Amino acid sequence: METFFLSHGSPRLLIKEMQVRRFLESWKSKVFPEAPKAILLISAHWETDEPVVNYIDGPNDTIHDFTGFPKHLYELQYPAPGAPELAKRVKELLRNGGFDSAEEDRTRGLDHGAWVPLMLMYPEANIPVCQLSVQTNKDGTHHYNMGKALAPLKEEGVLIIGSGSATHNLMKQGPDDAPAPSWAVEFDNWLTESLLNGRHEDVNHYDEKGPSAKIAHPEPEHFYPLHVALGAAGENAKAELIHHSWGSSSISYSSYKFKAA
Repeated sequence: METFFLSHGSPRLLIKEMQVRRFLESWKSKVFPEAPKAILLISAHWETDEPVVNYIDGPNDTIHDFTGFPKHLYELQYPAPGAPELAKRVKELLRNGGFDSAEEDRTRGLDHGAWVPLMLMYPEANIPVCQLSVQTNKDGTHHYNMGKALAPLKEEGVLIIGSGSATHNLMKQGPDDAPAPSWAVEFDNWLTESLLNGRHEDVNHYDEKGPSAKIAHPEPEHFYPLHVALGAAGENAKAELIHHSWGSSSISYSSYKFKAA
């Protein structure tokens, strides 16, 4: 099974006409028509010191972890079933892969990095979902290796999705109709070229190799989900750009599919 990295955007995806919204709405018809047994989603919006997976027996709570949006967005619910067996398996695989501190959280639901795109992709909310955290105190290689440890899940019917953003500097946002700034275009192009040409090590060391990397990602949390999805696909995985558009001038919604060679 392929793995994916999706640039998820803000909750306004649910109320605004955007190219990336149409892409996510077409997920089942055009991108991934299979019905996964469960979804493991690595979200930029759950940061922990060590890997943690949410273990929920019952429906997931919907976390409204954003401010300044219309009131009705805070009333939306995405009660996808939890995936306790998958959570146990994730913890087991991570520990077997050398991540001895991997733990589980039995209270945390789905943050907007998970439920906003999933609401457009799987509006029925009937596929079990569990979420895995990122570690901003670690590097890209750490997250790539997490993905490698989780690779067996692909053969067990689990859809692995990293949810973040190809570029993410909220201080550099502008109007949707403004052209993307050169630093964002340069980094976005470098990322696509690196992935399509199999330069995984360059992507793992994006902060050294990528042009304008510190502007594109002042903090790493929105980029690390890509490393997990890439690592889970395998060392010789082939990448495909499955969506590209811009929002707020500088936010790239580049999204990728990774398939084992």
